[in-house]
Formats: sequence, C-alpha cells, structure tokens
Amino acid sequence: MTEDKVSRREFLAKTSLAASTAVAAAATATGQVGAQEVEEYAQSDYSVRAKALVSVLTKKNLIDPTEIDEVIEFYETRVGPHIGARLVARSWVDPEFRERLLSDANAAATELGIERRRDLVAVANTPQVHNLVVCTLCSCYPWFILGLPPTWYKDAPYRARAVIDPRGVLKEFGTELDEGVEVRVWDSTAEVRYIVIPVRPQGTDGMTEGQLQALVTRDSMIGAERLKSPV
Repeated sequence: MTEDKVSRREFLAKTSLAASTAVAAAATATGQVGAQEVEEYAQSDYSVRAKALVSVLTKKNLIDPTEIDEVIEFYETRVGPHIGARLVARSWVDPEFRERLLSDANAAATELGIERRRDLVAVANTPQVHNLVVCTLCSCYPWFILGLPPTWYKDAPYRARAVIDPRGVLKEFGTELDEGVEVRVWDSTAEVRYIVIPVRPQGTDGMTEGQLQALVTRDSMIGAERLKSPV
C-alpha cells in the first residue's frame, strides 16, 4: 500500500482513535483478542458505543446475546451482499435484463424473487462514469440486498466528505480515478435506496453467472471500490 492510500478502517479511525484504543486495550487485557487483532477495534464512534451498550445490557440481563446473534445471522444469510450480487451478475450476462434493471430496478429485483422494502434505483459504472452512494442525513442503506452497512458508511466524515470531495475519499479508499472519469454521488433517502452496478472485470468472459456473482463485493455495489480482474 502506498503512503497516500489508507484503508477504509484507517480512514474512519481518525475520528475515533481515542475511544477505539481504549476498547482495544480492554479487550486485549481480558484475553478477548490477540495483539494482532487489535486493529479490528479501530472502529467508528457508533460501533464503540454499540459494543459498550450491548455489554452493559447483557450484564444486567436485559438482552440475550443469542438473540442478537440470530439477528446478525439473518442479515448475513437471508439478506446480504450476495443478494445484490445476483442482480449485478445477471446484468453482466443478460443485456436485456440490464436495461430493465437500470430503468426499473424494483421490477428487475422482483424477477429474481428478491424481496425489497424500499424503492430501489440502480446506477451503472462505465469507463467514463463512476457512481458513489452516500446518505448525508443518517445512514439509509439497501440492507435488503447488501446486508448490514459497513461501519464507515455510517460515519460522519464519510457522509460529509463523500459529497464535498468524492474523488479524494475514493482515493483514500484505494480507488484512484483518472481525471477524465466523472464522479456522480447519489444521496440515499428514507424512500429510495441505490445500488451501483460495477464494471464487469476483464478476463471474465468464460465465467458462469454463479462465478461472476462471487466476484461482486459489497463495497463495489456502494461504489467505494472497483472490481479487479480475477487472478
């Protein structure tokens, strides 16, 4: 990694270093994590607060951790980025479906039996245009096709800077765009959710739809990264 690039986690850690360091120290002291895993606690302030709240409520027997695990399992299996990846992969192999997806994402999702809870809009990346999704007011997010939102998506620095300096934010995420590429930012709302259809990676002509689906990442469907050609 070059010096002018930082990871998504490093990008957000700047705003919550003190809190996350305290959590990491406590976790290491109690043996919950090893030293090599300390960086996993460099999270946004929201996540740190959530962990503290869960810990207190559990100790007071007000919540059952197993029920929380069930909710997480729901978001990891019944909904999640693998659902959105189905839409993307199908759009790569079926030009007619792609047209329907871009003109009416709600109907296209229904074609694949995907249940939606909000109006969905699909926007496609091209060699000339790169799309980025943000929610400036809170953290509206298409959880029904992407699962739980990444921590950085909810963090205030991302929500503010994605609109003011989207190209700079993308560069810090490791997605550096040529000057000629137009960056379009889409602001999610309580009524409308967005999904980015990434550019199909080169070298995938002989791959099946299922293999293509496995290449699609959550972050690429937010627009935070570009998909790389498979090795």
